Amino acid sequence: MKPGFINGTITTPNGEVPSVSTKWSRQDVWSTIKVRWSFGRNNYQVRPGLYATGSPYSTSKVYVTANFKLSFDHLRRALDGMNAWILVLDTKGVNVWCAAGKGTFGTRELVYRIRAHKLDKIIDHQAVIVPQLGATGISAHEVKTQTGFKVIYGPVRAAEIKTFADSGYKATPEMRNVKFPLRERIKLIPVELTYGKYYLLLVPAVFFILAGLNSHGYSIDAAWSNGGRAVINLMAAYVAGCVLTPAFLPWIPFKRFSLKGLTVGWLIAILFLFLNLLGSSIFEKISWFLIVGAISAFLAMNFTGSSTFTSLSGVRKEMKLSLPLQIIAAAIGLIGWFITRFI
Repeated sequence: MKPGFINGTITTPNGEVPSVSTKWSRQDVWSTIKVRWSFGRNNYQVRPGLYATGSPYSTSKVYVTANFKLSFDHLRRALDGMNAWILVLDTKGVNVWCAAGKGTFGTRELVYRIRAHKLDKIIDHQAVIVPQLGATGISAHEVKTQTGFKVIYGPVRAAEIKTFADSGYKATPEMRNVKFPLRERIKLIPVELTYGKYYLLLVPAVFFILAGLNSHGYSIDAAWSNGGRAVINLMAAYVAGCVLTPAFLPWIPFKRFSLKGLTVGWLIAILFLFLNLLGSSIFEKISWFLIVGAISAFLAMNFTGSSTFTSLSGVRKEMKLSLPLQIIAAAIGLIGWFITRFI
């Protein structure tokens, strides 16, 4: 079945090319909301190939993007009112930035697409425009050598394409500056929240059941009181790492995400200490500090993959150092909390 965003075809010397709408339909908006919450994200793709917006001709520009539909949608919407070609690379449904890091948004795939769709027979300027965030995967001189096509690096954000075009296809330093404001960080939080949804249900349930154990056997009342408190603490640790740390990222001290998450987690733990939610004994309180801090630090570290604040080598170094410490802290905290059931 033809996708809803295709509204016709354009005849070229190399055959028919699908023409796409630059307007988002209600289905596009609804699908975007679902993908933001990680529903159907792994299959949110468009078919790789050549597309058209408006009524492009041989001198119209060619914009390159990934076949993650959200990347494709943002580009086609940014091209509203423009006559252009869209060359979609097969990135296995991954966005431009991540695909460039993985190598699927790369030189080989771009060269293949230029040849496969015979761009040299459709356009006469032999140039393609690659998004700035895809630059790490594309070697411009190799593309030039293998195809004769020049690679022009465009702006970071698709929304600036018209300004980029109006300025003679030259990106200003501002267009090349990668920003990560609060609004963009909040957009990514739903994905982080749903990332561990099964653990979010399973782990509190296990704590709730174990909370009923004591030196006299098992107590339903203890399960409700201690278990209910454990569920609140675990939920708070999850929110600290998945929501509060990304939201307040630039204002939290420390460079490492694990330390940022640990800071937020312990601030929550201090608040809960005053609210008498960490238990009655000193051992239980210390145990919760370790558990909440470890969970928050681990989840905050996951956000490195969504952030522009990190590099791949930096992430690997941080994980190698922080992950063992988080596991040890969580294990000691869990054992300490379990022992306090019997003392």
